[in-house]
Amino acid sequence: MSDQRPNILWLCTDQQRYDTIHALNNDYIRTPNIDRLVAEGVAFTHAHCQSPICTPSRASFLTGMYPSTVHGCINGNQIWADAAPLVTRALADAGYDCGLAGKFHLSGAQGRIEPRVDDGYRVFDWSHHPADDWPEGHAYIDGLKAEGHDYRQLMAEYGYMPKELHQTTWCAERAIDFMSQKRDDPWLFSFNCFDPHAPFDAPQEFVDRFDVDQLPGPLFRPSDIEAQQRLSAINFQTQSTDPQEFNGKLYQAQYWAMVELIDENVGQMMTALEATGQRENTIVIFTSDHGDMTGDHGLRLKGCRFYEALVRVPLIISWPEKFQSGLRTEALVELTDLVPTLLEATDQPISDRIQGQSLWTILTGKKDPNHHRDFVRSEYYQVLPKTPSHATMIRDQRYKLVNYHGHQLGELFDLERDPHEFDNCWDDPNYADIRFHLMKQNFDALAAAVDIGTPRLSGF
Repeated sequence: MSDQRPNILWLCTDQQRYDTIHALNNDYIRTPNIDRLVAEGVAFTHAHCQSPICTPSRASFLTGMYPSTVHGCINGNQIWADAAPLVTRALADAGYDCGLAGKFHLSGAQGRIEPRVDDGYRVFDWSHHPADDWPEGHAYIDGLKAEGHDYRQLMAEYGYMPKELHQTTWCAERAIDFMSQKRDDPWLFSFNCFDPHAPFDAPQEFVDRFDVDQLPGPLFRPSDIEAQQRLSAINFQTQSTDPQEFNGKLYQAQYWAMVELIDENVGQMMTALEATGQRENTIVIFTSDHGDMTGDHGLRLKGCRFYEALVRVPLIISWPEKFQSGLRTEALVELTDLVPTLLEATDQPISDRIQGQSLWTILTGKKDPNHHRDFVRSEYYQVLPKTPSHATMIRDQRYKLVNYHGHQLGELFDLERDPHEFDNCWDDPNYADIRFHLMKQNFDALAAAVDIGTPRLSGF
């Protein structure tokens, strides 16, 4: 008799900010297939990652714990020390057939193949950033070579990768092949494409869809330059620059073009699910590890900042047989909440070590969807060993506070009055009580996170 537990298609893009989906208030971008997931599932419009950079975020959402708990914090660390069990391992032990295509990134991958860990994947088609300087073992580059293609030559000829040879397309093809295999047991597949992470190499026809002059461009005020200079000692990949100096609207179009390529491949995977009769019993998750500044405040890429563009990510969850459809909720949620949600959906025990809070009751309509957490948190600890920075963020429905530890610096934003985070109220005496309250909450939450296995403090 077939196992009737749900399959899981976990679509995790790389560096995709929350405001990149047409159905969720971006009128400039075309994402019909992700829009369909929004219509068929639950869209959490205020989902936040637990670190604004790759490795600690992935360590967090694969374990359901904060980076400060698992200490998977350095983006270039050489190994994953098995500090906490991965949800994919737990599901594999419970009988799930698990596969992956694309990034994993629990340890560094700067020019070397990431070593396997106790991850639970039977199929592990590993691929980090697309380039031709990898040793053998980068599945995407190896596959191109096997088909007679030369990555460098293609980039030199076109300036981008053709759609049919793109890494995002390759990841989707691996997913479709895995989902189409005959089996009696349920499966989980991690589609972990590298897009929309830089380099912005979407096929030109996707960029050409945009009327660049009509795009809104990055969120920027001249005062951003001085504000970011004040934070110059805090690690970031770029310096604040007036977007006119790097053609911010074109930059935006190139970033959104990669999202549209992702969307097209989401459509291919969903078509395959339906063609194989598996859609009704498959949980589909669409999310990302963190965002990208894309020119906002004059910044590009990522680093030790906690603007919404970096820490707020898409999160859409769909399961036609069980979950609500067409629900959009502004409840504050974290990516730590994915692990207990998946364990509950698959009838697995949830360890006391897991710090996430299951979304099951919202997804199934058994709880008020407008509230899940009083606040969300994000952390940054010495992510790059040569340029250490330490910072934590706490955000409730109205306010966001950032502590840059070791510096007499911080940020406090009133998101109701200033949703685009231009006016730092850290030193404003009118916000002194709010600053103290949030700092205390942040300190209490950090104390609870680092002490594994202790009872949760009240309100956590």
